[in-house]
Amino acid sequence: MSSPTGPASGLPVRMPRPRQPGRHRRPEPLAAPEGAPALVLAVPGTPRAGVRGLAEEVVSIARSELPGLDARIGYVDGDDAEFPTLQAVLAHAADERTARYEQALAAGVEAKAPEGPVAVVVPLLAGPDNALLRQIRQALMDSRVAAELTDVLGPHPLLAEALHVRLSEAGLARADRARLFTVATAADGIVLAAVGGEEAVQAAGITGMLLAARLAVPVMAAALDQEGSITSVAEQLRASGSQQLALAPYLIGPEIDATLVAEAAKEAGCSAAEALGPYPAIGKLALAKYTSALGIAPQQPQGAAH
Repeated sequence: MSSPTGPASGLPVRMPRPRQPGRHRRPEPLAAPEGAPALVLAVPGTPRAGVRGLAEEVVSIARSELPGLDARIGYVDGDDAEFPTLQAVLAHAADERTARYEQALAAGVEAKAPEGPVAVVVPLLAGPDNALLRQIRQALMDSRVAAELTDVLGPHPLLAEALHVRLSEAGLARADRARLFTVATAADGIVLAAVGGEEAVQAAGITGMLLAARLAVPVMAAALDQEGSITSVAEQLRASGSQQLALAPYLIGPEIDATLVAEAAKEAGCSAAEALGPYPAIGKLALAKYTSALGIAPQQPQGAAH
């Protein structure tokens, strides 16, 4: 029988858990500030249904990480019918912000005049590609909208993690090198294929070092868009003792025709993994570029421990 103040003696009492003070306290969930600029994902390459699905999944991941985020997709080579151009998306975001301000004034609500960038544009690129970045910058200029352009997504440990996962999915690497089993088709040398010339190769090499540490095999970067680069790097790896090579595209996907990856792998005499695609890290890195540009969240996403 219970007393007015609680259960009868001898029964357990459920006490409320005290709030955790100091550094052990669970952080409050982050949300996009009211009126924050839009995140506009700048998608390079030829627009097509598969590319749209990939881009939508990337922005969906970003939205799930930051509730309230206004995330949009602009295609560098869009047609404004099925695939809206980057210029059109930026102009639409600017018009909407002006309309919200005017509606607030008309309703007698005290509102601050819009200031700062209308959007933060994040290139959907793993590494630098000057030709594509020039197109994106030109689109920003043509839009005449106040927008901020971030750096590309890499290099970053999360991209090394994504490359590892894609290689393991293709049976070209162990999912976890700490486990005591082998994969018969596991590669003992990796050609990391980038696009964007020598600068892109150098940037890919940084992520390549992180990938080499994960796989405990040599990784060398090469350029898909430079004739002979992939074959030359494959020969160097074989000369250093690697016998079973794999090609890992340091690409998200839309940047280049997928047949070029297959052709390069054939020339190098090795198997190839899939491009990074909408791996969860891509959405998280796109959001990290956005929040860093605005000073919303100084913390960068961390890679999984392996």
